[in-house]
Amino acid sequence: MKGIRTLLACVFAVVILGLSTAGPVYAGEKAASEETVVSSVNINKADAKELASVLHNIGKSKAESIVKYREEHGPFTSKKQLLNIKGIGESTLEKNEALITL
Repeated sequence: MKGIRTLLACVFAVVILGLSTAGPVYAGEKAASEETVVSSVNINKADAKELASVLHNIGKSKAESIVKYREEHGPFTSKKQLLNIKGIGESTLEKNEALITL
């Protein structure tokens, strides 16, 4: 009987310790998700810096190519026109399609 009490006391202590350390971990994860901001970018108005900061797999060089293409060919009328820019393929377009506005 004494052995069962000791075992139950140990299990109880482990559970209490586990619960007390789990609180801050969950709070930290929740705070991180609250900071997540999803934004979009108008490819007909944004400068290279904004394009590079919002779009996935688009760095400074590709962003400058987007702006240059826009200046040479006029405003984009379709998101698919981005495929005409060297270095931007179907995969990149698919990853960014929801972020792009015209």
